Amino acid sequence: MDIFGAFRISASALYSQRVRMNTIASNLANLNTTRTPEGGPYRRKDVVFTSVMIDEERRLETVGVSAVVEDDAPPKVVYDPKHPDADDNGYVLMPDINLVEEMVNMMTATRAYEANVNAFNITKNMYLKALEIGR
Repeated sequence: MDIFGAFRISASALYSQRVRMNTIASNLANLNTTRTPEGGPYRRKDVVFTSVMIDEERRLETVGVSAVVEDDAPPKVVYDPKHPDADDNGYVLMPDINLVEEMVNMMTATRAYEANVNAFNITKNMYLKALEIGR
């Protein structure tokens, strides 16, 4: 594997995990958002990863983000008659976001990001050592 292929693989994984962490942060920030420009409560978003071929001959693949999709789960119905978005019966449509699930997703995305930083640094150090041998 050439040096640039190894770095491309790590860089694409770093980018993909960063997109995932930003999406999760958006979900957490909108945990209680009941009104959006599209109308209705905020819809939880999720990142869809895809495999991207970077070298057909050597069959090198990397990860990419194919889409950020909205969850199609129906909103939660919560009784809160004092809420400004409550209907005539006192019910409010809230985003269907599980705080614990989002925090676990954030932790796994962070760990994957850290692992890819380590892989990048190990590759860099390996190539630096190889250059030292050649001196």
